Amino acid sequence: MFNSILGSELTPVHFLICIGVAFVLGLIVALTHQKTSRTTANFVTTLAILPALVAMAIMLVNGNLGAGVATVGVFSLVRFRSIAGNSKSILSVFFAMAIGLAVGTGYVIFAAMFTVIVSLLICFLKFINFGESKTAEKKLIILVPEDLDYTEIFDDVFKSYTNSHILEKSKTTNMGSLFELTYRVNLKRNVNEKEFIDKLRVKNGNLKVSLSHPIADEEL
Repeated sequence: MFNSILGSELTPVHFLICIGVAFVLGLIVALTHQKTSRTTANFVTTLAILPALVAMAIMLVNGNLGAGVATVGVFSLVRFRSIAGNSKSILSVFFAMAIGLAVGTGYVIFAAMFTVIVSLLICFLKFINFGESKTAEKKLIILVPEDLDYTEIFDDVFKSYTNSHILEKSKTTNMGSLFELTYRVNLKRNVNEKEFIDKLRVKNGNLKVSLSHPIADEEL
């Protein structure tokens, strides 16, 4: 059942079957990623085409898996050196590449079953919110003047509006005239975010305060 359809020679029929299957499976990967993640049209298109490109690379080296992986690895550097990507994007890229490797070696039925199973698993984990934090944890960025001692100045605000806070990073910005403070904060239930930000702006001289979506969405 899981035997390769490719023989010692690559025929036009086998080539068209492999490329067609790779493209269809790539569409499934792209749609799965689109339904379960925030993404862009360009990245979804890339996922749809990537399995076919990987399959082509494997077939060009006559099924030599080592040479094929090396070739595809060089191609993949073009993406990873240009944009970091988040964990879900990287997962989808490797998912598409794995499908391309399977199809390129002729294991089209195996690739199809693998695609369906993993896609359903990803959708199921998204549906049950697997791994999502139950607390309102967010990233907070505060700009303060360079002459302001920020060590404890926000403690009373944090005590009133958060369950916990951690200063993760501090750096100078704007030619050294400002400090940019990055906190991980766990907001209390039903906190008024505008009121929280306004209290911080009173402390930092009405400079920029940014409260982002949960940090987990940005981490690798």
